[in-house]
Amino acid sequence: MPEGRKLYAIGDIHGRFDLLDGLLEQIFRDEAARGGPAGELIFLGDLVDRGPESAQVIDRLIALKAERPGVRVLLGNHEEVFLGALAGDAKALRLFSRIGGEETILSYGVSPQVYAHADYDELYQLLIEAVPETHRAFLESCEDMIVAGDYVFVHAGIRPGVPLAEQRPSDLRWIREEFLRARAPLEKRVVHGHTISEEIVDLPHRLGLDTGAYRSGILSAMGFQGEKSWILQELGSRVAVAA
Repeated sequence: MPEGRKLYAIGDIHGRFDLLDGLLEQIFRDEAARGGPAGELIFLGDLVDRGPESAQVIDRLIALKAERPGVRVLLGNHEEVFLGALAGDAKALRLFSRIGGEETILSYGVSPQVYAHADYDELYQLLIEAVPETHRAFLESCEDMIVAGDYVFVHAGIRPGVPLAEQRPSDLRWIREEFLRARAPLEKRVVHGHTISEEIVDLPHRLGLDTGAYRSGILSAMGFQGEKSWILQELGSRVAVAA
């Protein structure tokens, strides 16, 4: 990191407000103990779906961003689908309902019984009535890529062999195997989420911070300052997930 900057990157939250709250407390304590500049916080995307409290996660980040100017949020593929569903895209709405969107809409106060009996037209009406405009505006303000020092922060990864300035947003949010298989040096070290691993993946060319919080009960972050980096994790209850 450039001199005078301290940064924390937070992996995929997926509606686990309980873990987010605990991890933020850890970060604030760590920030105070280390002294120096205020920490910048980068959230790597996938705030919503699968876990039980997506609406509460978004509320927390809206408030946090208002309190701290150094908060930045990347748009994950789940937020992309959520925004598409809110915009009336029928394909996105169907995908939303298959990838954890049920938990998201229930977090906005829709009852399980109403959700279970809704067709897609009714589901769209439930969404636009339940989701505040402030939440939609917040998600629309999320970024695709953040470069800091020798690192680039994205949600899913980058396409190998393509300069950072020419990366497509769809790759930054959805790419998987081509990026994960890459071994050649990249333009910068990539910090990403999107692909779940049991532990933080720490390789010379990439750092993977998605430890499957919504099912494992482990939300991971990494701090950066100068040439140092360190891990912070919040451990909570595991959630049984159907195969």
